[in-house]
Amino acid sequence: MKNIIVTGCILLSMAATFTSCRETEEKTEAEALVEEMQAEGAEVKVKEDDGDVKIKMETEDKKVKIKEDDGDQKIKIKTDNDDA
Repeated sequence: MKNIIVTGCILLSMAATFTSCRETEEKTEAEALVEEMQAEGAEVKVKEDDGDVKIKMETEDKKVKIKEDDGDQKIKIKTDNDDA
């Protein structure tokens, strides 16, 4: 009987440990922007050169450029306004 109680306590503590250490994925601004543009049907072009990554996405109304080099990330968003 004592062995069953000890085993149960160990299993409960292990289950609590593994579920509490679970990490949630948070998207970066660039990842969220890529998903948004893909949902809008954008044409996505990816270019990689020696650790530098350039992502260009374009729809009829919006152009987005993301440049990543050496840990720095630059995002440019250009929207076309037909009001002018």
